[in-house]
Amino acid sequence: MKSIYLTLCLLFSMVYFVYGQSYSEDKKAILTVMKAQEKAWSAHDLEGFMEGYWKSDSLTFYGASGLTKGWQATLNNYKRGYPSPADSGTLRFTINDVSPIDATSYWVMGAYHLERTKGNAEGVFMIIFKKIDGEWKIVADMSCG
Repeated sequence: MKSIYLTLCLLFSMVYFVYGQSYSEDKKAILTVMKAQEKAWSAHDLEGFMEGYWKSDSLTFYGASGLTKGWQATLNNYKRGYPSPADSGTLRFTINDVSPIDATSYWVMGAYHLERTKGNAEGVFMIIFKKIDGEWKIVADMSCG
């Protein structure tokens, strides 16, 4: 009985170690994508910012203007809403939670902050990251401010 208990404890410890290690690596990779987005946005490189999103017609964005489907439509909305560096400003994310949904998907909840000469803006978001072809991409974004 003691050996079965010891074996089970060892098995659970190994599963926890592997999962914890994977979570840590996934979270780091996701936050790296978001850091690159902050830099691109702050340089008014909206196409660079969109590199963090899944380049697909199935990308879903839900914001103050309603539901937008598709990578290009989302980029077009950003270009229309933030036509100049004064409009886009400097972006900073505050990340409040990164949690796994399944083995290849995570949600990220947080807040965004835009520092702009024309007036600061801020809001909250919940985004879904999915590992696609070995890269973490945003497949769904709900932002409101």
